[in-house]
Amino acid sequence: MMFCPKCKSILMPKKVGVKSVYQCSCGYTSEVQGAVLKESGKKAESITVIDKDVQVMPVVEEKCKKCGHGKAYHWEVQTRSADEPATRFYKCVKCACTWRAYK
Repeated sequence: MMFCPKCKSILMPKKVGVKSVYQCSCGYTSEVQGAVLKESGKKAESITVIDKDVQVMPVVEEKCKKCGHGKAYHWEVQTRSADEPATRFYKCVKCACTWRAYK
């Protein structure tokens, strides 16, 4: 591993034509002495983008305050100090209305 003498960043190996050099983001370049650079043949994997809202929370029997539907997603968050109970949140499966319950 080599470092740039100007800005002290890591020099990255790069092929320029048939010549191998170390190059820094500040613009400094240095010729590679006695080393052979090998480029990997791996291509970047494609990333699949999911544009759909996927819920992985448990569904419980809870009546929605807005639409009256009987099922809601459920999760808990510690919103206050540790010696007090956690706040329960619900999100309606049908209309996505979110509310909380303090118990």
